[in-house]
Amino acid sequence: MNNSESKSIENNAKGFFIETRVDDGVFILTHQNDSNSIKVIEREIDSSYIQFHFCLKGESAFNFNNGNYSLQVPEETSLLLYNPQRDLPIHLEVNPKSWLVSVIISIKKFHGLFSQEADYITFLSADNKDKKYYKDGKISPSMAIALNQLVNYNLNQSIKNIYFKAKAYEVLSLYFHRSEETDVEQCPFLVDESNVLKIRKAKDIVISRMAEPPSLQALADEIGLTLKKLKEGFKQVYGDSVYSFLFDYKMEVARKLLETGSHNVNEVGLRVGYSTSSHFIAAFKKKYGTTPKKYITSLTSS
Repeated sequence: MNNSESKSIENNAKGFFIETRVDDGVFILTHQNDSNSIKVIEREIDSSYIQFHFCLKGESAFNFNNGNYSLQVPEETSLLLYNPQRDLPIHLEVNPKSWLVSVIISIKKFHGLFSQEADYITFLSADNKDKKYYKDGKISPSMAIALNQLVNYNLNQSIKNIYFKAKAYEVLSLYFHRSEETDVEQCPFLVDESNVLKIRKAKDIVISRMAEPPSLQALADEIGLTLKKLKEGFKQVYGDSVYSFLFDYKMEVARKLLETGSHNVNEVGLRVGYSTSSHFIAAFKKKYGTTPKKYITSLTSS
């Protein structure tokens, strides 16, 4: 690596994964870089693990051998990494506005799950089990739904581990699904991948206009779906209704604004779309169980 490359990496901000261990030898890593700078994430992964990486949004790059070799992972692309002969530590550069989900599973656990499929899954065969294996591919719409549900998890924390465990195995089963055809009777919405893109657009619209979001009918008209398909599709992709998703997003934005100390309660309420402070205070208490003022006080006291 030359000096200019080394300097550019040093100037990038350090990032981190949110890690959820869901089973013996299985954990999920998620990272959302919503900033305007590249984030560099490093994590040790030894040779006893298989890595499945999924870039839902933006682009990421995996660097190896001190930056001498790089694998790009564009939006809606997956990358499988497996090398039983040497450790494969993660050195990842995540571009601005990029989201990544990784499923890391031990070889022992993986063989236990797929032992009956060794002939079908190429790198599990006896001839290949000791060879390195790298593969990229497209994220299918059904995989995108499960992955987005991991990133946008907003259920009770007490069930997070079992939910993530179910989603990890769902993602792996979809990854190795023999047929690319979707079960139309089971989920007709997913037959057209453009529908999933429209739902993502709907999410971006309500977030960008969170202070004055459009009505559901206006939103459906804008993205080119029927109201019924908007409601069903949003629930499938993000695991929640449009306005419930938006409420959680607004409360998270409000919490972060309060933490900066640069805005008072009235200003924060207006920023996220509440015309009166009383309505904002009630909404914040519903979400976090305390008032904005008490939340600020708890921050300063700690």
